[in-house]
Amino acid sequence: MSNHPSPLIENYLWEAGFWHVATIGRGCKLDPKLINVHLQLGLPVDGYAVTGSASSSDWSAVCYELLGAIPDYIKGGRIQMGWLRDTFPEPNNDSTELERIRYARVYILEIIGGYLMTKLSRNLVHLRWLLKLVDFKAAGELSWGSAVLAKLYKEMCSATPPNKAKIGGCLSLLQLWARFRFPFLRPRVDHLYTFPLITRWNRSASYIGIPNFLEDIRLLLDQRSDTQFEWTPYDDPVIRAVISDEYVQNPNA
Repeated sequence: MSNHPSPLIENYLWEAGFWHVATIGRGCKLDPKLINVHLQLGLPVDGYAVTGSASSSDWSAVCYELLGAIPDYIKGGRIQMGWLRDTFPEPNNDSTELERIRYARVYILEIIGGYLMTKLSRNLVHLRWLLKLVDFKAAGELSWGSAVLAKLYKEMCSATPPNKAKIGGCLSLLQLWARFRFPFLRPRVDHLYTFPLITRWNRSASYIGIPNFLEDIRLLLDQRSDTQFEWTPYDDPVIRAVISDEYVQNPNA
């Protein structure tokens, strides 16, 4: 997939709620953690929970129906993202609407499997997510931000044993949480805030004066007082200027 989504699938990404995260509701409570997901990644958080079975009687049939092709490798409902990239070229002006729809599904699958809800292998994506992309409008009514946050929490718990050296999930979200609250560990960038907030870090940054080793970072954290942390970063008027008022009314956000 290209780094930027094709204009020919833009409307599908908007409908599914993936437009903002590609360029970097009802039923769920908007707590501060979910607000972070929305402000940082632009994912919808006020919608229906992302639920459903991870099993299917015939994943090949699912692939053929929704993508028009069947991969040689399907294991445990997972397919290789390399197959997606090799099989589905970016659409052009001569592409049919069906080809554009299929490509949009593939594009979102790669975002999910390669960035938002990664496994340790980082080259597989589960087809359960494809089942959520039958109707883009219905997909846009889901709280994808909740699912991403839950996956990250699960991966963080799994990574706590001393013998674990890797972690899955959306690590950019974890990194951004720290950058906005630990100013003494934040790289310096000469770029204004835009929505979603993660886009501020798309430019080159200066890491001068920021420690590189884990022991030094731990020492720096231990030496800081509570007043040297920014626990309510979205109170900054510069940040508030680029986000909707409805997402900053909670002072704990």
